[in-house]
Amino acid sequence: MEENAFYVALSLLVNLDASLYQIVVLSLQVSLLAVLIAAFLGFPLGAAVALWQFPGRGGVVVALNALMGLPPVVAGLGVYLLLSRAGPLGELGLLFTPSAMVIAQVILVLPILAALSRQKVEELLGEYREQFVSLGMSRARMMPTLLWDARFALLTVLLAG
Repeated sequence: MEENAFYVALSLLVNLDASLYQIVVLSLQVSLLAVLIAAFLGFPLGAAVALWQFPGRGGVVVALNALMGLPPVVAGLGVYLLLSRAGPLGELGLLFTPSAMVIAQVILVLPILAALSRQKVEELLGEYREQFVSLGMSRARMMPTLLWDARFALLTVLLAG
């Protein structure tokens, strides 16, 4: 029985089954879009947490680090509860759509990208702090400079997401 299933799966791959490749393309599109959205939100969030001192900053860092281990089932259940008919966003009709999959994946990837980018920006800030102070740069002006200088490390972070 298992041997037959293997040959059927191999046959679908070799014969370029249209349904299979449609599913693969959709999966790649959803994952790519989710990672791009998470990067757009997570990199500045991580840099902001690294640059600014505010009450509760330690809690935010702990939360980001803890959310890196969020089980996918928990994220999926949370998105399901939000998007189901009885949920607060049920009227949008997004349940069981690619948009719902993107939302769930963003929830999973965002903490990873934010926490790792925070760590890298803090490292660079330690190296560049004296230069920034001597130039009189504000923290808001430091952020794009640090993100640019960390671009190769952030690319690695992006691949981790």
